[in-house]
Amino acid sequence: MIREPVRLDYGDGVARIGLNVPERKNAIDLALATALAEAVRTVAAMPDIGATVLYAEGNTFCVGGDLRAFANTTTPGALVGQVAHAAHEAILGLRALEMPVISAVQGACAGGGLGIALAADIVIAGNDARFRTAYTAAGLSPDGGVSWILTRTLGPARAADLILTNRQLDADTAERYGLISRVTDNPFDDACTMAHSLARGPREALAASAHLVREAPTTTLAPHLDNEARQIAALADTAEGSEGITAFLEHRPADFGNVRTRTQAGHRIPETGRPPTPRNAYAMDAGDRFL
Repeated sequence: MIREPVRLDYGDGVARIGLNVPERKNAIDLALATALAEAVRTVAAMPDIGATVLYAEGNTFCVGGDLRAFANTTTPGALVGQVAHAAHEAILGLRALEMPVISAVQGACAGGGLGIALAADIVIAGNDARFRTAYTAAGLSPDGGVSWILTRTLGPARAADLILTNRQLDADTAERYGLISRVTDNPFDDACTMAHSLARGPREALAASAHLVREAPTTTLAPHLDNEARQIAALADTAEGSEGITAFLEHRPADFGNVRTRTQAGHRIPETGRPPTPRNAYAMDAGDRFL
């Protein structure tokens, strides 16, 4: 039986996408990049998923591109380009998912693996995690959105330092820099616990909120305020919004899961299973792209 390079499983409102080539430290070849993009497309089409966990099998999250594969071809440039485009499709897909995405990182996270991990909304790293861009050490330049996300997250000075010198960051330093969200002893377990908690929450509001944060770095204030106004107004008219407001005023926890069940039974959710807010409210614009 041939093992798939990417695992996808789901249940209880949570999807889990796992890089699954631990014997190669989850190095990215064309098969893995293509399978990752396909897994993300599959999750995007699932109507009852409220959060996604991105993880990796083994002791290493991902060492980046599979340099052995690149060296063992007579057309390395063509292969590298194919792998980059497939990986970028996966990254753009993760950024477009209408739900929170949480990555769980252990061990080395480098090169294109860094771009994949940082495509998540929340990055939970283990104490053993270490981050490195790695590209120039192999005579290459960044892909996977690494130059985009580092510059926007850390600023040009630190981004240039990390990319040009290949300086490694340990987990604590990455958290202090604001590159990752938090450091824990068990990143996968904690990511799954968080994902299940989010999936039980107000999914429409979480999807809208995640999108607003994703687009903020590339949107000026005035149009961003317009987007915020449209989103909050649309959510106030939903069943989840009504439940949340009522529960707050009644000093009780909101029961968003029960609201979803009643709404589905009443056939008020579209067949796609997407939130009632117009889809173009979540659509990525050119400024939200890594490329």
